[in-house]
Amino acid sequence: MNQTGLPARRTAHHLLMEITTDGRLMPELIAGGALAHLANDDRARAQRLATDTLRGLDRADRMLKPYLKKTPPESVLNALRLGVIELCGGEAAHGVVNAYVEIVGRDKHTQSMKGLTNAVLRKIADEGPAAWAKRAIPLTPGWLRQPLVAAWGRDAVAGMEAAHFAGAPLDLTPKGDAAAVAQAVGGIVLPTGSVRVTGAGQVSGLPGYDSGDWWVQDAAAAVPVKALGDVTGLKVLDLCAAPGGKALQLAAAGADVTALDMSEKRMVRVGENLTRVGLTATTIVSDAFDFDQGGFDAVLLDAPCSATGTIRRHPDLPYAKDGSEFAALIAQQETMIDHALTLLKPGGRLVFCTCSLLPDEGEVQVEEALERHPGLRVDAGALAIAGIDPDWITPEGGLRLRPDYWPELGGMDGFYVAVLIKPA
Repeated sequence: MNQTGLPARRTAHHLLMEITTDGRLMPELIAGGALAHLANDDRARAQRLATDTLRGLDRADRMLKPYLKKTPPESVLNALRLGVIELCGGEAAHGVVNAYVEIVGRDKHTQSMKGLTNAVLRKIADEGPAAWAKRAIPLTPGWLRQPLVAAWGRDAVAGMEAAHFAGAPLDLTPKGDAAAVAQAVGGIVLPTGSVRVTGAGQVSGLPGYDSGDWWVQDAAAAVPVKALGDVTGLKVLDLCAAPGGKALQLAAAGADVTALDMSEKRMVRVGENLTRVGLTATTIVSDAFDFDQGGFDAVLLDAPCSATGTIRRHPDLPYAKDGSEFAALIAQQETMIDHALTLLKPGGRLVFCTCSLLPDEGEVQVEEALERHPGLRVDAGALAIAGIDPDWITPEGGLRLRPDYWPELGGMDGFYVAVLIKPA
């Protein structure tokens, strides 16, 4: 990215500022039009640069520390971080340094720090990519790292951080034959049956997109539906359905699917995906707590959560959040489990899952649900799924998936899955 990429750099800087100072998430910013003023190439550059910087932010700060007597204002620090990422990625020093000096100089509050920006980035350029490569894997911010270490240990968290830094390949759930999809898109079939593609480029340009042969879904996110086994003819409720991957799985497996979500915009997308892949489901826009139609054979509850299992794809999350909202999410999950059980027929099954790495949003929720509901039991046998290591089954009978699993294959999202059986 040379000097002609200045608009993309300015936008990447804006994204970082919104995330690190205002606590906004990247998808929210993009949906709000943060990239709309850019040409297509610059949109991709800005998003990629911001994402790469968030992924390597801790390492960038360590590179900068020897050259900063004190921490500069966040606007200057973010410009320096972006510059480090570009310089250590091999971009020409002249264009990078000039661009971030210009960005710092645009703000009257930081104009006086143009010289500092120039001097620091030129020193970083002298160190070059070789120095970057010698630095340790970036650490997760302390507010999240501490509970993760407490739950899983330092070695496991180090593995997760390596997976977060590496980012995530593209995973597809095939509508039919996985081997055929893998061959068509140049991917591999994962042990659980998902198809993984590295360096995929534009998703809609991949073979099989227009014909509806597959949909995008992380391999871990595809596991909860597999825990229901044969769902042919069963009446199944996908209680928090958007973005829709699980509803598509259920429909493809022959279930009578009702997909519900409170977001009208996201449910439109679910409907579009159903149409693209040639599947049908009843779609309802509603708050889950307002829905009281019972008698389902199974309910799939992918509950709102911290999303800490998705940092491979969303490196903005640990910098936009600080954990302050997690207590409310945990309380909501508890009430959603209780409500979901009322929608099941006697003997019906509830699949509870969250894309979280925190036991309070997984293992602990199930332990407490069993205490609240006499006769409720866990079906650990449902987790005997192809490709799932039995060691991933937890003491209460749930399944714990983590980013450090499958390191040789590119990892997976963090997920928790449990199958609960309502008393007959």
